[in-house]
Amino acid sequence: MFYGDHNPSHFHARYGKHKVAIRIHDFRVLEGQLPPRALGLVIEWAAMHQEELMKNWELAQANQPPERIDPLA
Repeated sequence: MFYGDHNPSHFHARYGKHKVAIRIHDFRVLEGQLPPRALGLVIEWAAMHQEELMKNWELAQANQPPERIDPLA
């Protein structure tokens, strides 16, 4: 996430040279792309941490540092 980023609420993910922005509400890809397997893992992780992602979005919008979110185990 980036401080003061534009709506809708979203997060960014990178895998190698690939980048993607994913909406937190429904995990829709807003821009970019990832290989299918990587995208599946990112969405699985996001579904497990949707509330934390939304909280971090709100913190970032208020120019506060986001909290750490555990990786996919």
